[in-house]
Amino acid sequence: MIPFCADQQIGVLPYSPLARGLLAGTRHRGQKPPTVRAGHDPLATSRYEESDFDIVDAVREIAAETSSSPAQVSLAWLLSRPSVNAVLVGATKVAHIDDALRSLDVSLDEPAATRLESLSTPRHIQGHE
Repeated sequence: MIPFCADQQIGVLPYSPLARGLLAGTRHRGQKPPTVRAGHDPLATSRYEESDFDIVDAVREIAAETSSSPAQVSLAWLLSRPSVNAVLVGATKVAHIDDALRSLDVSLDEPAATRLESLSTPRHIQGHE
């Protein structure tokens, strides 16, 4: 959707930019969700595919390379997209706000951005197939 919106000069305001914690690096392959809330959230427990964890692995690696957190890398990538005006970050802890603010200082080089994009595959929006 982002390329289409950019082409049509439509602004984008992503909701749940960290994919319910997945892109913050809080989920792991084959493990139960780490919080009670996530464990009771049907979207957080059933919507992820194995390929999503390939993206998480890359986010973690880039975070290590840039001395950033996975959340900072994920938000920095999203904010670098031309049509993204802002993101809606759902913070439940002060550290979430800190990560969001620090993401403004994270610069991803072209190889890192391309690496993340190459792992992403379009899919139907749930409930709109």
